[in-house]
Amino acid sequence: METSIACCTRSTILPNVSSQQYSAALASPRSVYPSFSSKSSKASSLFGESLRVAPKSSLKIVKAKNSSSLVTKCEIGDSLEEFLSKSTKDKGLIRLMTCMGEALRTIAFKVRTASCGGTACVNSFGDEQLAVDMLADKLLFEALEYSHYCKYACSEEVPELQDMGGPAEGGFSVAFDPLDGSSIVDTNFTVGTIFGVWPGDKLTGVTGSQQVAAAMGIFGPRTTYVLALKDVPGTHEFLLLDEGKWQHVKDTTSIGEGKMFSPGNLRATFDNPDYAKLIDYYIREKYTLRYTGGMVPDVNQIIVKEKGIFTNVISPTAKAKLRLLFEVAPLGFLIEKAGGFSSDGKQSVLDKVIINLDDRTQVAYGSKNEIIRFEETLYGSSRLKTAAPVGASA
Repeated sequence: METSIACCTRSTILPNVSSQQYSAALASPRSVYPSFSSKSSKASSLFGESLRVAPKSSLKIVKAKNSSSLVTKCEIGDSLEEFLSKSTKDKGLIRLMTCMGEALRTIAFKVRTASCGGTACVNSFGDEQLAVDMLADKLLFEALEYSHYCKYACSEEVPELQDMGGPAEGGFSVAFDPLDGSSIVDTNFTVGTIFGVWPGDKLTGVTGSQQVAAAMGIFGPRTTYVLALKDVPGTHEFLLLDEGKWQHVKDTTSIGEGKMFSPGNLRATFDNPDYAKLIDYYIREKYTLRYTGGMVPDVNQIIVKEKGIFTNVISPTAKAKLRLLFEVAPLGFLIEKAGGFSSDGKQSVLDKVIINLDDRTQVAYGSKNEIIRFEETLYGSSRLKTAAPVGASA
């Protein structure tokens, strides 16, 4: 007879901070970093002692016959802490995902009150950085440091490994895009944070399929935290409530068929006739266009609506822009855990080996039939199907 653990806690990650103190902390941000350092993180008003020492959960032992795995009784309405405690025995992963949830909560507030003026800074990829980009970057690095379980972290804004002080054995390495879509903050479109979690101390020489978790924070009319864990079925959405808690509101375990498309990098249709053919098919078949210019909301809608396809295709003159480590692999993990599929045209993006931190790729996410259509139209065949071609590729 095996024992399994179900969590009954109702505690939050900031048990000694009142709502008034929390609001005051949000209103008094520390200086925005030009370069990350442990000294700057120690001064944080949000990631200090109250986050450093998390309360112990109240645990209940559950007897399970003929089972060596955790008995998962995750329910809609659970808090983030309850969900994680029920879903995994890995205390380090629970701690890390909870700390990242705290950072996302703060970033959501900062996005709502952000100055949208550009800075004089550019990152090493040549992208202009906005002040809110750098603030989000700083908050995420601080959260990872204070989790005490992150060995290395790497950001799209700071594309170099940063030692977070956690263990290599039993710890994790995290890659993140602090604010995807920051260029559309001033238009009040939805933006978001993306991150992937790998075991150990490596972020190169690995594949997306080796992630133990991935998530995105979505900052729009609603603030949500969408996450997936390697050993837990489905992709799970948490809503930020008025009192500052994350509540489990949706599970997605299948992506069905439906005529909804989000076509990125349309300039590639100029000299990629196959991509132009695919877009023509969507229009001819009266697909609904749902495209914001932000990768996070465009991919998230596939999970929420449980249908559709997102594409971002290259051409001779429109090169790949999406980074495999920071964006494509984590979102691929979320989509595939939700029951969907991903593709670079020939294989799942989760099977692509990350050689360099700046590796880039084209990508499609969606239902099985939509990915078959995507692969057949662009390359003449699909690894998911060996029968006759479908739709635009016919």
